[in-house]
Amino acid sequence: MAGLTLGRLSLVALLSLLSACGASVPRGAARAARQADPAGSTPAIVDQPGTLLLGQSAPFSGPSAQLGREYRNGALAWFAEVNRRGGIHGRRIRLVSLDDRYEPVLTQRNTTAFLDRWKVLALFGYVGTPTVKAVLPELRARGMPLIAPLTGAALLRNPTPANVINLRASYGREIDRIIAALVRSGSHQIAVLHQRDAFGADGLVAARRAMARYGLRPVALASMARNSTDAAGAARTIAEAHPDAVVVITAYPSAAAFSLEMQRRHSKAQLMNVSFAGTRGLQDALVGGKGNGIGIAQVVPFPWNRRIPVVAEYQRLMQRQSGGLGFGFTSLEGFLAAKLMTEALQRAGADPSRQQLLKAFASIGTQDLGGFRVSLGPHDRDASDLVELTYLGSQRWEP
Repeated sequence: MAGLTLGRLSLVALLSLLSACGASVPRGAARAARQADPAGSTPAIVDQPGTLLLGQSAPFSGPSAQLGREYRNGALAWFAEVNRRGGIHGRRIRLVSLDDRYEPVLTQRNTTAFLDRWKVLALFGYVGTPTVKAVLPELRARGMPLIAPLTGAALLRNPTPANVINLRASYGREIDRIIAALVRSGSHQIAVLHQRDAFGADGLVAARRAMARYGLRPVALASMARNSTDAAGAARTIAEAHPDAVVVITAYPSAAAFSLEMQRRHSKAQLMNVSFAGTRGLQDALVGGKGNGIGIAQVVPFPWNRRIPVVAEYQRLMQRQSGGLGFGFTSLEGFLAAKLMTEALQRAGADPSRQQLLKAFASIGTQDLGGFRVSLGPHDRDASDLVELTYLGSQRWEP
């Protein structure tokens, strides 16, 4: 079976996911689905021998659930195709995904389950800076590979820990690109909204550094709690400074609430979000043209450009795997991460250890995944530095 998510998923949702993977439902799965703790405790399902087991802790419920679900959908589209072809050295890939609601304490509990009970080969596709920060010391101490986490935080770069492989560009690169674009357009009165946690603190440092290159400082600073939609105070603080633009360093629930509050105050400031905001989440929350003109940095190619070979492949396999779930930047990131993961698994041999897997990543060098180039080596664990800026319009991008 390509993957399994438990947590606050209903039995119906669980069986639908299994069916989407082309998998039969194991005996006892329904009972396990009922027994799973709402916070995402260890599922009561015994592992299948001969599989390559990967663990993922991410939000599958709560305000930020769309990020985890979309990333996982993209990854499963590729893993299911690999399994359909016979797996890696005859072994199927199984992704076990546990819900952490984007809360570090739950990430820690899920990670303990992966390390001590599931004994996974690697961790894959963790979502968020504060969640990764909570478990990183233990992962370093135990040499557990953490592959393609959905975070651009500096704590996973400069230098990149020996057990971490990053697919995406850093938040520093994203914010550099955002600030440069704002300055070129004549926006010099720039405010910053950041999340009150490790993610927001990391982004704020990057924003200050990027602005200092142009002799600028933020005209206003405001913050919001993780997963919060109470944006009135932050919007008031920033709107009163009359900025030309605002760099938004939050996940989409907060970003959307802040955008609506700024509109209510008739602010004309250009809002620019880092990629973690989640494009689809913003689009879903800002209907009726309320998202028009809002900018979002992206770290993967445009998911609707079929002239890019890997995007055409992604669309074909997503349609096969997920039916009408649609395409998006986050699911494409999960798809690309899964392709990179299987490249390393292929190189690591039939029965890889965790260290062999990390050495396999280091052997990849420069490779074209089909219009998306990655580069990894013994001293380079950051696969891509791609950053592009997109702007929401009155219509969705789907054809």
